[in-house]
Amino acid sequence: MVLKSLSLQNFRNYSQKEFIFSSGISLVVGPNAVGKTNLLEAIYLLATGRSFRAEVEAEMISYNGQISNIKCQMSNGEELEIILTRGEINGKRVAKKIYKINGVNRRMIDFVGHLRVVYFGPEDLEIVVDSPARRRDYLDSVLEQVDREYRRASLSYKKGLRQRNKLLEQIRDERKPRSVLYFWDRLLIENGEVITKKREEFINFVNEQPSYFEKLELVYDKSIISPQRLAQYAEEEVAAGVTLVGPHRDDFVAQIQMPASRDSLGMPKSKIKKELSAFGSRGEQRTAVFCLKLAEMEFITQKTSQRPVLLLDDIFSELDHQRRKRLLEVIPRQQTIITTTDLHLVEPELRKKMEVIRLV
Repeated sequence: MVLKSLSLQNFRNYSQKEFIFSSGISLVVGPNAVGKTNLLEAIYLLATGRSFRAEVEAEMISYNGQISNIKCQMSNGEELEIILTRGEINGKRVAKKIYKINGVNRRMIDFVGHLRVVYFGPEDLEIVVDSPARRRDYLDSVLEQVDREYRRASLSYKKGLRQRNKLLEQIRDERKPRSVLYFWDRLLIENGEVITKKREEFINFVNEQPSYFEKLELVYDKSIISPQRLAQYAEEEVAAGVTLVGPHRDDFVAQIQMPASRDSLGMPKSKIKKELSAFGSRGEQRTAVFCLKLAEMEFITQKTSQRPVLLLDDIFSELDHQRRKRLLEVIPRQQTIITTTDLHLVEPELRKKMEVIRLV
């Protein structure tokens, strides 16, 4: 899978810009605030249908612009395009996000997965230390790229959840009968089972990966949705007006295995596992994310028989020598696009193999 070119119009700080990428390694060099991360954000958007930092689509449209156009050409001849709007053009209501493949409108479920990427940037530390919602978003971003059934189940589940929550409020406030939940209960259970199964598959895959540094383990804290659990929380759900069980409440905990201590006879004791969000050092947390991204690369490759495009956002300054060495082994294995403020942060041997794109 190779991304040949990217065209941006009214996207973030780019009024009009086109980039041509090497099929190997492209290095984007420029000072802070020149638009390096914006470039990677546009590629990520074309792959996943979402931004890794914008809360709403309008944030990505250039200031005072009505519309933004993001387009790329793939080595297989496909042209992927996303049009962003503020919901209105010249007084007419329009979709805030329009997806096109070779000029033909597509639904998001059919658009995502034509380009697959793994993004690794400094803010990815949030996967370990931030809220459960951040970790659920991460799981979705991986699985939606490789599994259409997951995309379908996730979309259906989210729509059903919104409707069921409205009905719970109506049961509480308007005394509607609980029978109005029957259809939505079944829909959430059916799609929730798919989501849980596939999230568990990915987490198990991560845990089976070899240990490059500390041994990373993800503990899946899944919220099962079933008729029994919905019945168990029936009164609490009506009182709260929200659905209290299901994969929208999932989380996972990242932990590493510590070296085994020894008893008085010098025999090793059982290994201790450290939960990284609460007790890990920043270095340990950064290593966990690094290992997670390596596993993500291999998971996507296994599922699609193609290596994804690797996007590295100014991370060389974040990694120590050992981790940079490991990353240098991975970089040449697929198309890689790297951003940096300083060309000299990249090892001289690697610079020889790169095509440099300078932003000023």
